[in-house]
Amino acid sequence: MRTFNSILYVTNGIFDETAGLRQALQLVMSNKGTLDVLLVYPALLKAQKAYTETYSKYLEEQLHLALEKACEALNFDKDKVPVRIIQEEVVIPPAIKVIRHVLREGYDLVIKEAEPREHDKGFGAMDMTLLRKCPSTVWLARPVLHKQEKFRFAVAIDAESREPSEKALSIRLLELSRSMADKFNGSLSVLSCWDYEYEQFLRYKAWANISEEEHEKNIKEADSDHQALLNALIEESGIGANHEVFRMRGWPDTLIPEFVEREHVDILVMGTVARTGILGFLIGNTAENIVNTMNCSLLALKPSGFVSPVKAFS
Repeated sequence: MRTFNSILYVTNGIFDETAGLRQALQLVMSNKGTLDVLLVYPALLKAQKAYTETYSKYLEEQLHLALEKACEALNFDKDKVPVRIIQEEVVIPPAIKVIRHVLREGYDLVIKEAEPREHDKGFGAMDMTLLRKCPSTVWLARPVLHKQEKFRFAVAIDAESREPSEKALSIRLLELSRSMADKFNGSLSVLSCWDYEYEQFLRYKAWANISEEEHEKNIKEADSDHQALLNALIEESGIGANHEVFRMRGWPDTLIPEFVEREHVDILVMGTVARTGILGFLIGNTAENIVNTMNCSLLALKPSGFVSPVKAFS
């Protein structure tokens, strides 16, 4: 099963990030890995430069308090938690600074508390830049809103992967979601959307001359094919049987956010950039429709071979 050994937590030190730090610390201790905390803050104006050291010291003190609070909530001994704090004053967009740091240091995972948004749905500009351009897996954390005994994980899978790279990413998503659910003592739901894409085109076209019986047969075949492909992916991933499968007919950008809200999902795991996780899944298209309506945490995985457009050094 997949694991993360080198984790970067990103913060600006302004907001209460206890929830995100708790999730990061829990994962680090479970994996027996290391955690770097990158504290990024904007460069002060020229007239305020004299306060830079004081401002930096204040932010670090606030971060230490947040770490102590998170460790206390988890019953961890703060002195035994492997945390290193790195401060960076930024004059470029902070997401670019973070990505360059990731490229230079080779982190497995970046965790960041999701930027506050109206109605607590969707993600801000910095978050979206990390989803699009950061080479590592990105976890955008939100507080758990629902009172339940276990974290509820859901993973979105495209069973009808057309390329080997798409299939490989779908399997990695299954492996990652299973591993994370196990580490957090959580439950796992596997989501996959399907449809008979020619239905409207053929049903109402007189020239097609297809009987209703044949049309229904085609729909059943599409349903059966999707079921078989999804079963094969799950079996190949080796995630076992301790999960629920939800096959939904229709558009994923509607069905997946509805499922997340209705079923009180805490963390959605899905792919970015390629067709992964759901039908026609391209960041900037269906994926953005989904993430812009989500109110849960997001764990986003890049396909193997992804190359960030950001360079490690300017």
